[in-house]
Amino acid sequence: MGAVFSLSQGKQRFLVSPYEILALLPAKSKFDEETLERVLRSLELDGYFELVFSDRKGEKTYCILMREEGLAFKRSDIRRKRTLALRLLYAAVCGLLSAAIGLLLKLLLA
Repeated sequence: MGAVFSLSQGKQRFLVSPYEILALLPAKSKFDEETLERVLRSLELDGYFELVFSDRKGEKTYCILMREEGLAFKRSDIRRKRTLALRLLYAAVCGLLSAAIGLLLKLLLA
């Protein structure tokens, strides 16, 4: 979704080729056109955008119409990362507190 969002450049409707999307994906990912198409269909079902397949001068092209959830992707991604960081911080603090209580009890009872 990050690649599609960056290609939209804030527009609600835009045309994009599969090669433009694949170029933005990490080299480690083993995406081909078929896999990309399945992922785009899944994102469409999740309500991020509407997807229409077309041909432009013999080249496969996707016409994407961003929905509200797709336009708010960046904001929700930042919120998700912030929540994850807070949960990790909370777990670390609880772990340190538990270790300190364990040491204190060990000193008192020894």
